[in-house]
Amino acid sequence: QVQLVESGGGLVQAGGSLRLSCAASGIIFSINAMGWYRQAPGKQRELVAIITNGYKTTYPDSVKGRFTISRDNAKNTVYLQMNNLKPEDTAVYYCNSEFRGTNYWGQGTQVTVSS
Repeated sequence: QVQLVESGGGLVQAGGSLRLSCAASGIIFSINAMGWYRQAPGKQRELVAIITNGYKTTYPDSVKGRFTISRDNAKNTVYLQMNNLKPEDTAVYYCNSEFRGTNYWGQGTQVTVSS
């Protein structure tokens, strides 16, 4: 059974930082691309960051320079370091794994940034 379990969300003031974690089980973690997505109320789910199995990272312009994705294959865990948070970063953040078109999702963790 595949499980992706996010943690680390919460309430933070604008300009603050949070670190999200996603612990994976039931997959061969090292061969999967891992990603973080977010969904704000009334909006579509959007990409936040991706790290491939070769450690290549991709970010949209909205978070580039503020967010950093990393992975620890020994711990089957992917992280998202979020700095200089803005109110528009408020959303539910979801962890994703992908291998050859097969995707799995976590249950999400709420991040709320107050102004």
